Amino acid sequence: MASLLEKFRESSSLYGSNAWFIEDLYERYLKDPEAVDPDWRQRFRAMQNGGGYETPHSPIVERFAELALKSQGRLAQIQGFTEESVKKQAAVARLINHYRVRGHQIANNNPLGKTLPPPPDMDPAYYGLAEPDMDTWFDTGILHGVDRLPLREIIANLKEIYCGSIGSEYMHIADTATRRWLISRMENAKGNLTLDPEKQRWVLKLLTAAEGIEVYLHNKFVGQKRFSLEGGESLIPILDELILGCSTKGVNEIVIGMAHRGRLNVLVNILGKSPALLFDEFAGHSAASPGVSTGDVKYHMGFSSDIDTPTGPVHLTLAFNPSHLEIINPVVEGSVRARQDRAGIDGKESVIPVLIHGDASFSGQGIVMETLNMSQTRGFAAGGTIHVVINNQIGFTISDPRDARSTLYCTDIASMIQAPVFHVNGDDPEAVVFVSKLALDYRMTFKKDVVIDLICYRRLGHNEADEPAATQPMMYKKIRNLKTTRRLYAEKLIAEGVIAAEEAAAMVNDYQKMLDQGQVVSRPLSQNPVYTYTHQWNHFHDRQWEAPGDTAISLDRLRYCSDRMLRLPAGFEIHPRVAKVMDNRRKMAAGALPLDWGFAENMAYATLLMEKYHVRITGQDVGRGTFVHRHAVLHNQLKNEEYIPLQHLDKDQGRADIYDSLLSEAGVLGFEYGYSTTMPNTLVIWEAQFGDFANGAQVVIDQFISSGETKWGRLCGLVLLLPHGYEGQGPEHSSARLERYLQLCAEHNIQVCTPTTPAQIFHLLRRQLIRPYRKPLIVMSPKSLLRHKLAVSTLEDLTGGHFQSIIGEVDEINPKKVTRFVLCGGKVYYDLLEARREADLKHVVIARIEQLYPFPTELFKAELAKYPNLEEFVWCQEEPKNQGAWYQSNHHFRDNLTPSIRMSYSGREASAAPAVGHFHDHIQQQKAVVESALYGHSAGK
Repeated sequence: MASLLEKFRESSSLYGSNAWFIEDLYERYLKDPEAVDPDWRQRFRAMQNGGGYETPHSPIVERFAELALKSQGRLAQIQGFTEESVKKQAAVARLINHYRVRGHQIANNNPLGKTLPPPPDMDPAYYGLAEPDMDTWFDTGILHGVDRLPLREIIANLKEIYCGSIGSEYMHIADTATRRWLISRMENAKGNLTLDPEKQRWVLKLLTAAEGIEVYLHNKFVGQKRFSLEGGESLIPILDELILGCSTKGVNEIVIGMAHRGRLNVLVNILGKSPALLFDEFAGHSAASPGVSTGDVKYHMGFSSDIDTPTGPVHLTLAFNPSHLEIINPVVEGSVRARQDRAGIDGKESVIPVLIHGDASFSGQGIVMETLNMSQTRGFAAGGTIHVVINNQIGFTISDPRDARSTLYCTDIASMIQAPVFHVNGDDPEAVVFVSKLALDYRMTFKKDVVIDLICYRRLGHNEADEPAATQPMMYKKIRNLKTTRRLYAEKLIAEGVIAAEEAAAMVNDYQKMLDQGQVVSRPLSQNPVYTYTHQWNHFHDRQWEAPGDTAISLDRLRYCSDRMLRLPAGFEIHPRVAKVMDNRRKMAAGALPLDWGFAENMAYATLLMEKYHVRITGQDVGRGTFVHRHAVLHNQLKNEEYIPLQHLDKDQGRADIYDSLLSEAGVLGFEYGYSTTMPNTLVIWEAQFGDFANGAQVVIDQFISSGETKWGRLCGLVLLLPHGYEGQGPEHSSARLERYLQLCAEHNIQVCTPTTPAQIFHLLRRQLIRPYRKPLIVMSPKSLLRHKLAVSTLEDLTGGHFQSIIGEVDEINPKKVTRFVLCGGKVYYDLLEARREADLKHVVIARIEQLYPFPTELFKAELAKYPNLEEFVWCQEEPKNQGAWYQSNHHFRDNLTPSIRMSYSGREASAAPAVGHFHDHIQQQKAVVESALYGHSAGK
């Protein structure tokens, strides 16, 4: 058998006389995979077993040869130095590199045992190193700060560092300084993760608490869902270590986002929520917060507290979260960015985000990618996030983990931003504490994201009533034979003589007694709170939507703002088309031209800033505006620089932030929601490129914007600008899905408006901040109306007007002759007006409703009362009948019409799509809609 194997090796293309050819080919592959034939590429990839990180060998060999020729070189001092020894040294260097690159694949970091075979390139024989080489001394580079060691010790050190309870992924990071920092931190520790006895007792106490609350709830509230942390109890030491570390580094606030798994445990053992209060929630006796009508399940609730540490208090916030798991990620990032902006120049040092994920959702939900992709952009960076993945190694009840993802690790998505990942064994609490410190140091040093992959398991099913063995019989057979993390660690400390068995048992009894008494079981709550913004929203609770607010502005202030907006730095040359816009705006401020939409909108922002409010606008292409009307960000045509006039109005003005966003709806809108729930005196605006695209963020709209107050008591004043209007641009560029927002309307939860004049948007945006009322504002903003000859306003409309929920007839028509009342919203108004004027119809009046919700009942009735001989009321809309406002608003019309007035609908027939895709068809349909409203004919299709 052996002779046959030898013959095979001699004849194989990978052995014998071809070895040097193969080595040279492999070198070329490592430098540029495209430089070799596809067949060889495939073979070399297979040899690498998916690692993909190996570096070219020749530079290493050449470097050692160079050192050998220098008298002062270390290799020159090695007796018997030969070309073969250079190759051996190069092989050792490659082996060291491979442990750094791929040691995580054979690390002992899975409590359930390894499931993948070790890669062949972790074997010294792969590099031509054999047993006789084990006692040979080799240069180690910077491995553990030792210049030279025998190969046997080098390998032992590498296994200790990279193959123990921590599997480290960081060699994919492009920046050399960052990699070296991580290498130094990992290798100087040399796998020695032992804590001092006092710290060990504290960690055991934390594990006792993590296990104890679950045992207590299981016994006291049998069968109730709690989504326990059992199997992942080491999350509690991670969070505690982060809090301690943050306090020593001057961090004042930590904002945490997490789904339901382990949430109750974190609330009680980390944030200091009273166990008695939690037990009341289980019993159904908890009191509602202001504005809350429906409430929410206990494992969705948020909390905040000030926690005492030896180096000072830290404010903790756990964000409210729906069942949509990872959707909380951008919300937390937005809240953190708002807090950092509020803190000023050191904001990224004083406020940090911590996001806790599940393994299946981290790899499965696109919002994770969107949030990661925002992490280093100008408008959305929060100085780095610490991600903790509770890696249960199972998602929901999936029967085969191969169906959960296509990547090696659930954390592989983090490599897109070159975040280091530490895969740590959840049953090794001391390793957990080590990576927690390391992750925090990395975040504070580099202001970038870092991931702790807490490899653990789920002792129970998806919820406490679920039987996981039904779909995972082998996994749960193993799990049920495992000792808990707390028990394993207690036995370790007892064996080492750190504590006695009686002391470990007393910890359990003491914790249970504190729960029985309803005492706070976390670190002590601070008696001197460091967070001074707790009551900032009180001013806006229990306010009615009719709350007054004077949005008019003096002509002097308006012209001052206009003048400042038109000033440019010396040498700043704008595009000729933009220069024309600026020149027109100068004439508008002087009263020589009617005001257009862009002028009025920018004046709304400028005047608010002068009143020391803040303005934040994000979305795709918001600087100039998708439809080139805003021009709030100007670009120098001579060099690559931009100028934002809104930031240069006055030295005491508010802050103006305008950022073009990445191509994301859900991530960016979630971020802006989080920002707006934190800053009540900032006008926070998200603009969709087309209003229809907002449905890419429907989860944010449904779960946060429309229902955040009724579920959790969370107010926000977020503004959504959704370009709307039928101009023949097809199904995805027309409707903004107005019907969906109206369907969500109840309990005065949101405002839905359709402004049709520049003055209306001016007053509407100013009203959003000036009056003491904070509810989300959904605006069906225009496209063609931005430059429509009739959609204009005067200076007097801004200086003496206000937002009008309904705008009545504008032409001189005898009220007694009117028999037909047409009500509409948005762009179709101008189509109706021009057609009515052309036909000189004296019996038809046209009114616009500019606020569809809350519905202005009294104004609507007053408008109808102007026409004593009214016979027919017509609602006209551009959208198909099953869309738009008709089905969601007609009850408001009907309830306020007298029995003698007929009500009818004019608009497109019901349709599965929002609009037609051919311009000719659109023109025919639009003409039919107008004729139907004015004359009563059927609009048809």
